[in-house]
Amino acid sequence: MDQHSELNIELQDTEWPFVCTDHDREIVRAIVFDDQGYYYFVRATRDDDFGRAELIETSGGGVESGEDLITAIKRELKEELGAKVQILCKIGVVSDYYNLIHRHNINNYYLCRLCSVGEKHLTEQEIESYHLTTLKLTYEEALQEYERCSATKLGRLVANREVPILQRAKELIKK
Repeated sequence: MDQHSELNIELQDTEWPFVCTDHDREIVRAIVFDDQGYYYFVRATRDDDFGRAELIETSGGGVESGEDLITAIKRELKEELGAKVQILCKIGVVSDYYNLIHRHNINNYYLCRLCSVGEKHLTEQEIESYHLTTLKLTYEEALQEYERCSATKLGRLVANREVPILQRAKELIKK
């Protein structure tokens, strides 16, 4: 992939009132695509402090203590999608907030080409609380899913964070 300027997006949470931010969470996420033009996401169905919601999200999660970003993204994609990938480039960073839980998220996004899919290794929370499943969608279907999920407050926060990244990923793949 050609060198490109990484996106750096700062978002605020306009869904819940701001009280304070008491912790940061370093997160890795990926736009995963295959040679047939499909993109891979996870669907989470949740009912928690944020309310009831069915979401589309990029695969990814928190960086563990002592872990570098590349190791973390490979681990997360293996766990959630069962995917082995080729990391092509870093798309950028989205800094966003979840006011409801007083958290600042630092989302590091990567563009990854799918190499193979095997067994997933979901955590108990991902199975029991979020009911994670894999979605294989075209670009247009993904945009429709983000739009549909924007009916909820949490869905709007996720879509605001991820749609610009998906759009940039599509541009990078075309190149």
